Amino acid sequence: MRRLELVFGAVVTALAVFVAVEARSARVYSEYLGGAVSAPIASSASETRRVRPAETPVTGDVSAPRDLDDIRRRLREGSPGTYVDELLLQRDSALARWPDRRNRPLRVWIQPQSTTTDFSVGYPDIVRAAFEEWALTGIPLMFTFVHDSAKADIHVNWIDRFDEQISGKTLWAHDDDWWIVEANIVLAIHHRGGEPLDSSAVRAIALHEVGHLIGLDHTTDTANIMTPKVRVKELSDADRATARLLYTLPPGKVK
Repeated sequence: MRRLELVFGAVVTALAVFVAVEARSARVYSEYLGGAVSAPIASSASETRRVRPAETPVTGDVSAPRDLDDIRRRLREGSPGTYVDELLLQRDSALARWPDRRNRPLRVWIQPQSTTTDFSVGYPDIVRAAFEEWALTGIPLMFTFVHDSAKADIHVNWIDRFDEQISGKTLWAHDDDWWIVEANIVLAIHHRGGEPLDSSAVRAIALHEVGHLIGLDHTTDTANIMTPKVRVKELSDADRATARLLYTLPPGKVK
């Protein structure tokens, strides 16, 4: 049976802790949690196994053989100005990414309304802008926004608040070859304590979570949008460079 790993990304109000659990079961869950304690969540073996969608053909970039020596060389040459080394450290020396989707954009559905107090009708536009900003980095991904959630590859939903000290969470799944096959984002409208998030905070959270969705992990440099405790509201040069480098390489283990 294919092994499937679900990875949650989170924007935290306190420094997050990453816990990765390797197992022999059908799925492995890893979660970014706020605070000093975190734990893995195991799934039921009866859950439906996700595979690469039938409408996603196995094109040359997906099926091409991997040359590890060449991949390592390209990593060495391309790593200056990026935090790809931190990404590899958190992933046990593995890269995960979507197949190229320039000509067939990923379909994104963003929940257009919420009855939660303090929800703003402008929030969906902020999230759309976050997807578009990552697309403008030059990675081979395009996004299109759909009104029918049943036709979407990616779903973005709103929640009042999380029980953890986080403001956003991303769930993505990869196949055995580390190609990302699906992803979803949940964004909070309030901090855990009940304070509403303003549009500036929603923008920062959305940028951070879309970064997770495309395959990035946390970095310790607080000048980047992908730091666990987000302090900026724009992508940094290192954010862009790391995403571009990731999408010049095939996914999978590099050791």
